[in-house]
Amino acid sequence: MTRPLIANDIVTFGILCAILGGLFALKARGGFWDRFFTFVPIILLCYLIPSLLASFGVIAPGEDGLWPVAKDYFLPAALILLTLSIDMKGIWGLGPKALIMFLTATVGVIIGGPLAMVIVGSFSPETVGGSGADATWRGLATLAGSWIGGGANQTAMLEIYGYNPDLYSAMVAVDIVVANIWMAVLLYGAGMAERIDRWLNADASAVHSLQQRMAEFSLSVEGVPTLPRLMVLLAVTFGGVGLSHLGADLLAPAIDSIPGWAGGVLASKFFWVVVIATSFGLMLSVTPARRLEGAGASKFGSVTIFLLVAIIGTRMDVFKLLDTPMLFLVGLIWIAIHVILLLIVAKMIRAPFFFVAVGSKANIGGAASAPVVAAAFHPALAPVGVLLAVLGYALGTYGAIISAQLMQMVAP
Repeated sequence: MTRPLIANDIVTFGILCAILGGLFALKARGGFWDRFFTFVPIILLCYLIPSLLASFGVIAPGEDGLWPVAKDYFLPAALILLTLSIDMKGIWGLGPKALIMFLTATVGVIIGGPLAMVIVGSFSPETVGGSGADATWRGLATLAGSWIGGGANQTAMLEIYGYNPDLYSAMVAVDIVVANIWMAVLLYGAGMAERIDRWLNADASAVHSLQQRMAEFSLSVEGVPTLPRLMVLLAVTFGGVGLSHLGADLLAPAIDSIPGWAGGVLASKFFWVVVIATSFGLMLSVTPARRLEGAGASKFGSVTIFLLVAIIGTRMDVFKLLDTPMLFLVGLIWIAIHVILLLIVAKMIRAPFFFVAVGSKANIGGAASAPVVAAAFHPALAPVGVLLAVLGYALGTYGAIISAQLMQMVAP
C-alpha cells in the first residue's frame, strides 16, 4: 500500500471538518444548493467525499488513527447527547415492525451466505471451495459473525472454525467494503425516505409522530445556550463517556475471566461502552437533565454523528474490490439477498424504510453505524438503532453458527 499524500491523522481530521463545514455552508446558501441536496443527500456526501479521498491516497485511512477516537469518544458522546431528551413512550409506540424488520435482516444474513455460495459456485467453484483451514466457507463464517453481531462475533467465528489467518485479511476487506457500499445506499435512501415509503405503501405515522413530538419538545425548552449551560452539557456528556469506559474496563475483564465466557460478546469492552452510554442517556431523560436539550444537546449530538460518518467513510477503499473480485462478488450477492428479503417483508407488513435501514444496519454494522443511519432520518431516532444493535450482539454468535453450517453443507 502506497503512503497517502497526507499521513498525519490530525491534518486528516482537519480536512474532514473542513469538508463537513463546506457542505453545510453550501446547503445554507439555498437556491440551487437546496435542489442539489434534495437529490444528493448531504449525509451521503459527508460519507463519500472522505472515502474517495482515502481511496485515491490523498488522506490517510482512518482505520488505525481516527477510527479508535471516533469509536471511543464520538460514538458514546453521540449516544448520550441523542438519548438525553428521548421520548421513550414514543420509542415504544413505534410498534413491533422495527423488531420484525431486524429479525428479517438477521435471517437475510443467515441464508444469504449459503445462497451466494451456490450462485457463485455454479460458475466459479474454486472461489467458494478449498479444504481444511483454507475452506472458503470457514472464512465466510467470520463474515456472518460480523454482519449479525459485530467484531466480537467475527473473532469468535474465526476461533470456532479455525480459518487460515493468512487468508483472513481478504475476508476483512470484503466485510468493510461491501458493508460500506451498502451504508452509502442507505444514507442516500434516507434522503428520499418519503418516496420509498410511498413505494412500500408504508405506514410511517408512528415515526413521523415521534419526530414531531421531539421537534416540539426542542422548541419548548430552546433558549440561549449560555456558557454555564454549555459547560454543564460538556460535563454530562464526557463525564458519561468516562463513566462508560470505566464501567467497561471493570466489566469486560471480569466476564472474560469466567470459564466459557472468554472472548464472547459480553467480554467485549466496546459492547459495554455502548450499553452504559445508552443507559446513562436514557436515565438522564427522566430527570431535569432532559432540559439540556435547550442548550443544544441533539444539535451537538448531530455534529458528532456527522464526524462519525466522515471518519467511517475513510475506512472504505473502493480499489480493494480489485484484489479478490470473485470473493467480493460473493459478498455483493449476499447483501443483495439480504436486501431483497427485507424489501419483500417490508412491503408485506407496510413497514417504513426507516425500519428497513435500521434493521439492516443493526445487523451489518452494529452499534457503530446503526445509530448513525437512524440519526440520518432524525436525531430522535438514534436510540432505536442502538437498541436493535445490542439485540444483534446477542444473536450474532448463534445466527453466524447456523449460517456457517449451511455454508459448509453447500460448499463444493
